[in-house]
Amino acid sequence: MVRDVKMLSALIRRRYREGASLAVVARELGVSKSTVRRHVPAQERRDASAAARQRHRSRAQTPYEQVLRAQVVRLYRSGMPQQRVAATLGISVEAVVARLEPSQRRSKQEAARLAVEQQGDLLPKEEIVARYVQGATMAELGKLYGVHPTTIRRRIPDDLIRSRGPAPGPRPRSRRVLVEVEVRRRYAAGESAYVLAREFGVSVHTVRARIPAADWRGRPVEEASAPPSRSAQPGSGGVRMVLAFSDEEILARYRAGQSATAIGRAAGVDCRTILRRIPEHERRSHLQAQRLNRPAPDVDADTIRALRARGLTWEAIAAETGLSAKTLRARA
Repeated sequence: MVRDVKMLSALIRRRYREGASLAVVARELGVSKSTVRRHVPAQERRDASAAARQRHRSRAQTPYEQVLRAQVVRLYRSGMPQQRVAATLGISVEAVVARLEPSQRRSKQEAARLAVEQQGDLLPKEEIVARYVQGATMAELGKLYGVHPTTIRRRIPDDLIRSRGPAPGPRPRSRRVLVEVEVRRRYAAGESAYVLAREFGVSVHTVRARIPAADWRGRPVEEASAPPSRSAQPGSGGVRMVLAFSDEEILARYRAGQSATAIGRAAGVDCRTILRRIPEHERRSHLQAQRLNRPAPDVDADTIRALRARGLTWEAIAAETGLSAKTLRARA
């Protein structure tokens, strides 16, 4: 009995060292897995990952596995995608991938190209050509057959391809008709040439050409195309544009807190024209203008938090302070 136990233990250890798993050794010797595990020293037992690799190698040596692997490789090399190989053999896609070597697998670009070719082979070429000759476009045929228009193009002979025709010309811009009488009337009423040019979609020079020289508020005609001289600069005695507001009124509005953009909008001129009427030492910096034009500067984060602590909603605070709820959240 002792001799039989020693022989069994030696046989178990030998088969296990050869690579057989605990289950295989137990099945071959007709004993349980616990008996096999008891006779294998702890330092010789394989961990889970090593055991899984060994099972895979052992399974690969079986006749069934060798036949299955050969079938997978043969079908895959014939051009079948992995899904069709799996459906043909009755296995999963993961099982197909596991039985293909990395060098045997197709790249994504190659697989996509092969799928398009196989799909194109199933298209009725004669029907596509007939529909195209009758007037259908490649885009319409592509939608009809569920493929790209380029796939349709490859099925149509070159001598049947229709030309696209002349390229459409540029779309005319929608602009108002420039009526000289209306331009002169509105200009005499005080509107600037800049505002009229922007409204009619033309340049300031086009508007200037419709205004008589006697009614023009800017520089004379002979000086309009010449480079500005020193005498034409503000403050040097040159001819200046007549604005709806005087320089004193512009400066008073600017000192009262209005921005150059707001004054220019009221006068119908550009903000740079307004800034030229304001002395350099009185012009506000960017930060000063930002603080001045900021609505409700006294409503700071502490005030908003105090109102929120009283239980007021954002909409109620917005109605009380005159700010939007979005501005209040940004300040808080």
